[in-house]
Amino acid sequence: MGLPLESTRNYTYVDYLGWPDDVRYELIDGQPILMSPPTVTHQFIVLQVATQLATQLKGQPCVPLVAPVDVRLPKFNEADEFIDSVVQPDVLVVCDPAKLTERGVRGAPDWVLEVVSPSNAAHDIVTKRRLYERAGVPEFWLVHPVDRVLTVHRLEADGLYGRSHLQTLDGQTDIAVLPGTRIDWDELQWPSLAPDFPPLPESNAS
Repeated sequence: MGLPLESTRNYTYVDYLGWPDDVRYELIDGQPILMSPPTVTHQFIVLQVATQLATQLKGQPCVPLVAPVDVRLPKFNEADEFIDSVVQPDVLVVCDPAKLTERGVRGAPDWVLEVVSPSNAAHDIVTKRRLYERAGVPEFWLVHPVDRVLTVHRLEADGLYGRSHLQTLDGQTDIAVLPGTRIDWDELQWPSLAPDFPPLPESNAS
């Protein structure tokens, strides 16, 4: 169940910190977005990608992280209490240690991967793309688990994402902002999932 939030109010990071941990929201331009519970396939992709990154980046200054970790994205270098955009990317890499604290990340990560949720696809594909572009995230990947397709966005010299690169989830994809680092999609052994149980019948108790 979500929180009793006011749709006409803009919230900040201070408000966000006061919300209970068992309800996961992202905050974008002051508006709370309720996050969908992750599926098994979603978590599988996150784990496999993060494992490959951890191996390849071992001993390097770049740090791979996975959700839930708060990423604060200030617009004008404002103090934390005035920040109104806080997200939890599925997988991210931060190479600047000055951006890392125990509370999370302040500023744009160097690389972000989001696994698209079918129930909230527009949030990942449209809203967060705009946010990451504005914040200056150099490279933003979107994994579409149902279609097994990858969309890659990279910032160009004008500070905007250029034409997206599309590929199926096979072979390898180099992370341009992390030279020598790549994701090998053929290493992913997709889980065999049993069908979900049918929904429980409604109770007739009064």
